Amino acid sequence: MNELQIKGNWNQIKGKIKQKYGELTENDLTYIEGQEDELLGRIQEKTGKSKEFLMKEINNM
Repeated sequence: MNELQIKGNWNQIKGKIKQKYGELTENDLTYIEGQEDELLGRIQEKTGKSKEFLMKEINNM
C-alpha cells in the first residue's frame, strides 16, 4: 500500500493515534488534504516508526 487512506472521520482516527502515542500534539496531527506526507513525517519524527508501519496502522483504524 503506497498511499495513506484516511477513512471516516479524521478526528476519531486522530484521537486513537493520540491515545497510542501520547507524545504527539494537535499540531503534529493537523491533517490537510493533499499533504499526507507531511503528516506522516511529523508522526515519524516523534514516534520513530517507519512510514510504511504508520500508513498501515492509520489505514486500519
